[in-house]
Amino acid sequence: MTIREFQSCIRAQYFTRDSARGVGGTFLWFVEEVGELAEALRHGTDEEKRAEFADVLAWLSTLASMAGVDLEDAAAGKYGKGCPRCGGTPCRCAEQGGP
Repeated sequence: MTIREFQSCIRAQYFTRDSARGVGGTFLWFVEEVGELAEALRHGTDEEKRAEFADVLAWLSTLASMAGVDLEDAAAGKYGKGCPRCGGTPCRCAEQGGP
């Protein structure tokens, strides 16, 4: 499944309900899921980690859809040709005195 296919799948399942909640309410759900991911990374099983990563991606996809952003285009546009700062793959910013 591509990022675009995933975003479309999540949009079909949840967009109407999430849109009714609004961007602010949906963002709060997203942040809650990020917190659950943090907990899973610290203490969770592999299955719990996978589930929380999927939840975070789903909520991010919903927010992107609500904002009119195609995540696949956004990711490819910024990171598809290497590090957006140095252009390297892998990133060479630290070698060049950057972050």
